[in-house]
Order: sequence, then C-alpha cells, then structure tokens
Amino acid sequence: MEPPESAAELEADAVELGEPELRLADPASPGEEPADVEAADAPGRGRCWPHGSWVCGSSREPEGKKKAPCPGLGLFYTVLSAFLFSVASIFVKKVQDVHAVEISAFRCVFQLLVIVPCLIYRKTGFIGPKGQRLFLLLRGIFGSSAMILMYYAFQTTSLADATVIAFSCPMFTSIFAWIFLKEKYSLWDAFFTLFAFAGVILIVRPPFLFGSDTSETSNSYSDHIKGTFAAIGHAVLSAMTLVILRKMGKSVDYFLSIWYYVILGLLECIVILFAIGGWSLPYCGLDRLFLILIGLLGLGGQIFITKAVQVEKAGPVAIMKTMDVVFAFIFQIAFFNNMPTWWTVGGALCVVASTTGSTIRRWIQSSK
Repeated sequence: MEPPESAAELEADAVELGEPELRLADPASPGEEPADVEAADAPGRGRCWPHGSWVCGSSREPEGKKKAPCPGLGLFYTVLSAFLFSVASIFVKKVQDVHAVEISAFRCVFQLLVIVPCLIYRKTGFIGPKGQRLFLLLRGIFGSSAMILMYYAFQTTSLADATVIAFSCPMFTSIFAWIFLKEKYSLWDAFFTLFAFAGVILIVRPPFLFGSDTSETSNSYSDHIKGTFAAIGHAVLSAMTLVILRKMGKSVDYFLSIWYYVILGLLECIVILFAIGGWSLPYCGLDRLFLILIGLLGLGGQIFITKAVQVEKAGPVAIMKTMDVVFAFIFQIAFFNNMPTWWTVGGALCVVASTTGSTIRRWIQSSK
C-alpha cells in the first residue's frame, strides 16, 4: 500500500505521462509513498502481464482508432483510488498487534512479487544506469522511510490528523525544489506554504502555543505528538522523494525505481525489526487477512490513480485528491467512533485550501 498521494505527486505524474501543457513546480508515494506513478513512456517499456496496460501504459491503440475517454472518468478513478487507500489505512490502524515496520515489510514482500516479473519481462536489469544509482538509492531509502512513518502515524494518531498532515507534502516539495533544483519560488508559493504550516500547527497543537489542556485529544497526548511528527516526517521524506524522481526524469524506468523502493524498504524493515525485536507473525487469522488486504487495496489504489492521471489533467485530479481527507474523516467517525476535534477540522481546511489553491494557480499558469 502506498500512502496517500499528494497534489505535487500528481503534477509530477502528469509531466511524466506526457501532458506537455503542465509544467512542474512541485517536482516528482502513500503515499504511500510517495507516488510511484511515473513515465508511461519510460525507456524499455512493454506490456506488463501482471498489470496489463493499466500500470505500464504500454498498450497503445493507433491514434486513429483511439477512443476518447468518458467525461469524468479520470475523476471517478481518483475518487476510487482515494477510497481504496483510505480503506487500507483502516486495516493498518486495526492491526494494532503488529508493528508498523512489520506491516511495511509485508507490504514490500507483496509488491516484490509483482515488480520482479515486470523487471524481467521489460529487461531493464536490477541496478539501473550508472549515473543514476545514487539517486535510486536515495529514492529507495527516503520513500521506504516515508512509508514506515505513515503507517506508524496511522497507528498512533487519528486517521484524520495523519492524512491531513500528509497532505502538507507540497509545502515541503516547493521548498526543496527551490533549494535543490533551483526552481522558482514565488510569493504565492510562500503564502500557500505558510497557510499549510498553520494547518499543521492547529493539528499538532503544541502546548507552548495552546496551553497544557489536551482534553480534546482522543489518544494520549504523547501518542498524538508521536503520530503527528511521524506524519510530518512522512511529508518531508515524500517531498524529497519527489524531488529525486524529478531529478532522474525519464532516464530511469518506472519499475526500476519501484524496485529500489521495495528492496531497500524490505532491508530497512528487517534491520529495524531485528534491532527492536519486534518481528512476530500475527496470531489472529483476521490480522493476517488484514495484511493481505492492505497490499491488495494499496495496489488497487495505485493502479487507479495511475489511470486517472493518464486520462485526465493533473489539476482536476489533484483537487479531487482532497477526497482522501474526506474519507479519512468519515471512516474515523464510522469505524473508530472518534469525532475529529475543531482543531483538526480547522487544520484540514487550511491544508486542503493551501494545496487546492496552489494546484489551481499552477494549472491556470500552465494553461496560458
């Protein structure tokens, strides 16, 4: 399962999938995990039998015979993807007897079974171009660490808080792109960044600003702080992953990028689990079923968000991705009987407004 994908990831996907009218300002999974949706026309592409043409995007009809997509189909795929990712997050939170790192390890094993046949079929190798290996290593480490932190955030704080904070990823992506890729950082970018930062502050509610009263926090405040900082860590590492993906561009095959993400993530999880002594198969058969469903739903969500960006412009898709937050609020109330606080609602409005405003602005600029 990938953590929820952000608007920045979707803009990156659109560039890689061949929308020339969309320029990247927040360069490119969960998501998570970061988005693992990259170039459909990447080097070495071919029809991938595990996914068909949905993920690889390699099965193309002649231009004369290509049918126009159904109006609104891309937005439907986006909502379906958000729904699948949100349901998977429910199972992550339900499996409380299994450490978040172990859930991440199971997820890596599940996706490994899909990625290896794809790499063999596409004949891309397992190492990558010589000049890109360092970037691939960093992409794998940052992406897998972001995945682990997101799962930990789901387990230690509310779904709504974790999801909203993860949505602040574009704020960090703009800053890192400005620093490392020398991309333009305007006053509007600074304004949207501050707005998103204000939303995160409302959710974290540090005592030095809000006092020591934590009665409105559903979990213990220490767990709430751990979970929110894990979600912030996820947003930061996801943003770094997006910058690295954009730096590599189309010179690296999509599945090779995921291969590094999965194999390094699995190694990282094994080392951490042995260090903390947290490796143990779930005793309950229901928990084992949940682990399988996390992998299946995450893969399904990834497929549908890929398809959405292929048939719809990134702007509307990125805006529709705010359904991640809506589903998180609904599922938190419905399945955990946990009513979000007004602080969380206010923070969500700030973060969603910041992401949406930034997306609309870039969408309008790219259309000129």
